[in-house]
Amino acid sequence: MNSETIEIYHPRGVSNLGQWDIGGLKLKVYGLVADNKKIDEPMATLAQSFVRQEVLPRVADEGDENGMGFVIIHPGELGVSILAHWWIQGSVLCQHIYRKLYSATEPMDTVKRPVIACVWELVLMNAEQEAWRKTMMKGEPNPLGYMGAWADFEAA
Repeated sequence: MNSETIEIYHPRGVSNLGQWDIGGLKLKVYGLVADNKKIDEPMATLAQSFVRQEVLPRVADEGDENGMGFVIIHPGELGVSILAHWWIQGSVLCQHIYRKLYSATEPMDTVKRPVIACVWELVLMNAEQEAWRKTMMKGEPNPLGYMGAWADFEAA
């Protein structure tokens, strides 16, 4: 084990960046930032382009989608991650990730390097799983309830 690569946990700032409706996919958008980092307009535009160009075709290919999900835009210590998630089959969460180190010219190959999420992103993913379970996985699903349920901004 290389203990030099283990970070000391410090909470990161989380923000509600609103909702996007892209190609019929309704997405809650979270900002998650490391110290001294911010989400600027070019980063938000990159995230929207990623959803349009790379995520929507995957949603269509997978099929059986529920039309809702969430995005995490995360400028971290070493680079930026954009995690797009969408629900299918009523209980399955799909994900596609864009990751690029600040020092790199090209994004990472997320197929050869199958990263799921960092601990901060997992907090938001868990909150979204709970929101989905509580609002959608019951006798009368409540899409408005799901889209209105946001993670605790102090949680990450």
